[in-house]
Amino acid sequence: MKLYPINSGNFKLDGGAMFGVVPKALWQKTNPADANNMIDIAARCLLIEDGKRLILIDTGMGNKQSDKFFGYYHLWGNDTLDSSLKAYGFHRDDITDVFMTHLHFDHCGGSVNWNANKTGYETAFKNAHFWTNANHWQWATQPNNREKASFLKENLLPMQESGQLKFISNVNTQFTETSELGFGLFFANGHTEKQMLPIIKYKGMTIAFMADVLPTVGHLPIPFVMGYDTRPLLTLDEKALFLNTAADNNYYLFLEHDAHNEIITVKHTEKGVRLNETFTCNQIFN
Repeated sequence: MKLYPINSGNFKLDGGAMFGVVPKALWQKTNPADANNMIDIAARCLLIEDGKRLILIDTGMGNKQSDKFFGYYHLWGNDTLDSSLKAYGFHRDDITDVFMTHLHFDHCGGSVNWNANKTGYETAFKNAHFWTNANHWQWATQPNNREKASFLKENLLPMQESGQLKFISNVNTQFTETSELGFGLFFANGHTEKQMLPIIKYKGMTIAFMADVLPTVGHLPIPFVMGYDTRPLLTLDEKALFLNTAADNNYYLFLEHDAHNEIITVKHTEKGVRLNETFTCNQIFN
């Protein structure tokens, strides 16, 4: 098995939204904001080369939305999904499986593109299966008013219409040892229904893809919960369970949204679970 970080692009989000009720005086120490209160956010995906399978975890925002839409998110940097794949010698047509932690637009938007004539949409990975779970699919395609703006039908329906959509089967246990894709999963419901965190065994290490359970290093304190979460009190319990497990077992936490920290480990302290060490992906994967 080989792992590769795939940077699909960077953007900015409102720091207050990212930290909910936490005062700016606290969160700006780890996530400094610009003059418009926006903080740096990454869309760092993960590519798993495992035998004949090439599995991409999450796909970023994509590029099919309008300039007005992207104007809300202040894109920055030169990274794209295609250029990041090319840097490791891959093309999107090589991908056999696309695993989506959840279906918010910044995690799955790159799964669907405009067609050649820009008259409709098509899947962006023509040779891949697209993996979610039935509970979350129903949640996303019949969205509540709180999340409706995050679940975009143009990101979702083409995957189903193409016949490429697949569902993970075992969603009833919070921690699963394995899945159809060969790695374990942690199911979390605080941010959205049945978000899935991949847990990958790699060279004697356990690497957890943190998605929106731990967006950045600044979110390590248990009460530091995003304003986007639909069930914040549940997020508190899920974070506590996962971070204590990570500290007990020396997990390496792959941060999807932290623009400045790629992989971390955590430790127990008198204040709770806190940062232990910080690594680049190259240090861990090579």
